[in-house]
Amino acid sequence: MNPNDYPLNIRPLTEEDGAGFLVEVPDLPGCMADGDSIEGAIKEAKSAITSWINTAKEFGDPIPSPTQINNCSGQWRIRVPKRLHAALALQAKEEGVSLNLFAATLLAQGVGQRLGGK
Repeated sequence: MNPNDYPLNIRPLTEEDGAGFLVEVPDLPGCMADGDSIEGAIKEAKSAITSWINTAKEFGDPIPSPTQINNCSGQWRIRVPKRLHAALALQAKEEGVSLNLFAATLLAQGVGQRLGGK
């Protein structure tokens, strides 16, 4: 199994929980990792996936196949008002990151807040 094939749930951590981001692998019970950034957390999660699979093999436990979500390339087009686009671009520039990374971070934080509020 390839660690890149498993879908990930990413959510921001509160300051009380150490800040940064938590990544959970829903197909592999108990498999999770965290990191200071989304990229760092994902890198740690891929390592955790490999360890989870190796441990399952060692103990002869079944290894779930990754859930396949069709037609998700990681890209889509979204239309927003020009003022919002400009505000996001300006904020991204001030943060020293690309607009794509800035928007992805905001989306991940928003999804995490929604999931945490359930």
